[in-house]
Amino acid sequence: MIEVENLTKYYGDFLAIENISFKVNKGEVVGLLGPNGSGKTTTMRILTGFMPPSSGTARVAGHDIVDQGLEARRMIGYMPESVPLYTDMTVSDYLAFMGALRGMDKKRIARRIDAVIDLCRLGDYRHDFIGKLSKGYRQRVGIAQCVLHEPAVLILDEPTIGIDPIQVVETRQLIKNLRGEQTVLVSTHILPEVSMICQRVVIIHEGQVVAEDTPENLSERLQGNERLEIEIRGPAADVMSAIRGLKGVTDVRRDGGGDRAQYTIYSRRGADLREQLAALVVSRGWGLLKLNPMSMTLEEIFLRLTSEEEKA
Repeated sequence: MIEVENLTKYYGDFLAIENISFKVNKGEVVGLLGPNGSGKTTTMRILTGFMPPSSGTARVAGHDIVDQGLEARRMIGYMPESVPLYTDMTVSDYLAFMGALRGMDKKRIARRIDAVIDLCRLGDYRHDFIGKLSKGYRQRVGIAQCVLHEPAVLILDEPTIGIDPIQVVETRQLIKNLRGEQTVLVSTHILPEVSMICQRVVIIHEGQVVAEDTPENLSERLQGNERLEIEIRGPAADVMSAIRGLKGVTDVRRDGGGDRAQYTIYSRRGADLREQLAALVVSRGWGLLKLNPMSMTLEEIFLRLTSEEEKA
């Protein structure tokens, strides 16, 4: 539904993004992730027709964003980071106004207002002035106008920024509920948010795509060692010595003291030490309280890909 090929944008002599390419398939929720100044907002502004690229192409639902700009924009629901709401209008009046701007007929507008107010849990506020709503409920109004015309593609820029924790959880769940029905591209710098709501991530750094995959696949590709987390009840010095003696173990780190501690075990890639570890603990008469494989967190992946030290 979204196809980006070699997208490049200059602001004067400044190169904001360079040869960016990625795809978002129908029904997917994909996160556009990057540090401040990486090019996320520039990419979204080009996709939504706010400004043209310097070179490259992008298509939304098969429509070229430059040559078929009007058709492409009709397929998009867009919520910028700062939602441009009319604070002197009620929620229902604002949604009716937005529906009229999009050329929807009155019957469809009425039907869709009821639907999106229910979807976004705005029923108690439909006749309230937007200016009196909290930041979180204004965000919900922004999402409501975004989905009002039933677009094929939703583009959301930092949808949970500046709202309280309870509303963050509800907004994330709302976005997850759209999965499969609509194609969603979400820009965010909140790493846990990507893990919770996105099926894939596109990581941008210094105007270029440095990775595109599921968090799980990125972890597997970037992780140099296998890691296991194990909790054992037994004498710490003996446990450490015995684990270090297992074939394939490259490092062991202990968290906690006494006779009950958690250990992180590093081994050569491809080595699966779980059976050996379980047999070792049983044979020594120790207590095995936990044994889990560990993958890289999204935060570790992000830092690995965007750290200048790693790239040097």
